[in-house]
Amino acid sequence: MNEPNTAAGLRERLIDAGVELVAKEGARGVSLREIARHAGVSHGAPRRYFPTHLSLLSAIAREGFARLAAEAGRVLAEREQDSPRAQLTALARVYLAFARDQRGMYELMFRHDLLESGELGLREVSLPLFDVLADLVARARRDGGSGSGSGNRDGGPGVADPRTVAGALWASLHGIAQLGAWRSLQLATGAEEDDVLRAALEAHLGPEDA
Repeated sequence: MNEPNTAAGLRERLIDAGVELVAKEGARGVSLREIARHAGVSHGAPRRYFPTHLSLLSAIAREGFARLAAEAGRVLAEREQDSPRAQLTALARVYLAFARDQRGMYELMFRHDLLESGELGLREVSLPLFDVLADLVARARRDGGSGSGSGNRDGGPGVADPRTVAGALWASLHGIAQLGAWRSLQLATGAEEDDVLRAALEAHLGPEDA
């Protein structure tokens, strides 16, 4: 932890203030001036550490990715004796819970303008957690003896690389999170989130007892 009045400490205060504001008010409308006021610094102070609004928002979003990764790591550590499929299900539930309970942060983490800006390598911050997802997909497929839900592991057009399957699963999780937040998924299916999650896992990995 940096001292609060050092340059690094003030930078952390601004990020922490932004995290709190995003949690309370959502990602939209969080300005540099509001963050400065919440952090107890002059309205010009953020510019000394973050030259643009996007750079500060990107730093806040990085904190969101870090918190999601930390929670995923904690849950997986508790389940390290479980099967890869069970760990994968637990990881997916962590992701969906984060999207549901930290809605403003989740939206900020995937804001198009932040990702396109390239500020602080925001796209790359998600890769370590994706690597965990891809590893669990590969192990779950080996244990289940399936390819990507179709085909076989000996090759052929029906077999996808584990990272491709992981990407498809991530896209499904993101869709479940977004459509769930809009209540469109419940309206269309009448199903609970966990039922939709299980269906997505079966679609990408095959039945659990396969």
